[in-house]
Amino acid sequence: MSTAALHGLLAEFDSAAQLLAAVRALRAAAGHLVLEAYAPFPVEGLTAALGERTDRVPLAMLLGALGGGLGTFALECYAAVFDYPLNIGGRPPFSWPAFIPPALEMTLLGAAVLGVLAMLAASGLPRLRHPLFAVAAFERASSDRFFLLVRAAARGFDEAAVRALLEELPALAVIAVPA
Repeated sequence: MSTAALHGLLAEFDSAAQLLAAVRALRAAAGHLVLEAYAPFPVEGLTAALGERTDRVPLAMLLGALGGGLGTFALECYAAVFDYPLNIGGRPPFSWPAFIPPALEMTLLGAAVLGVLAMLAASGLPRLRHPLFAVAAFERASSDRFFLLVRAAARGFDEAAVRALLEELPALAVIAVPA
């Protein structure tokens, strides 16, 4: 099977300790590989072993909060001072304390909306079809099996070499996942 039609190689393990040892062994042997681990429960140390990934959701939420709050405050200032100034009760046109509650609400709304959109984009959702769903053994990932996927999209991915590395590990099976 050529790497163009290959999503990756999937190794199945019997325990969390075997999965963690396999991730560490693959990182030590070929650190440039893109690894994804699937387990039925959180495995302590697995995230650190897989390597830190940059998370852009907090940055998107910050930008959403700043855009929502500052945009609303600027709109209120423009409307009250330049576009439609009203002299009510002798108050000045730029009465900023009255602008704070709507700007605060839009700050929270902007952060929440961009946070949800960034989370969906980072997760690749909505995704109706994933190549792993075609693997029959992957159904056990949510009950009692542990899986390690080596993605073929990584630079320098050599199917034969990666398969040899995975077969050296105590994997129950090594499965080629079609794209």
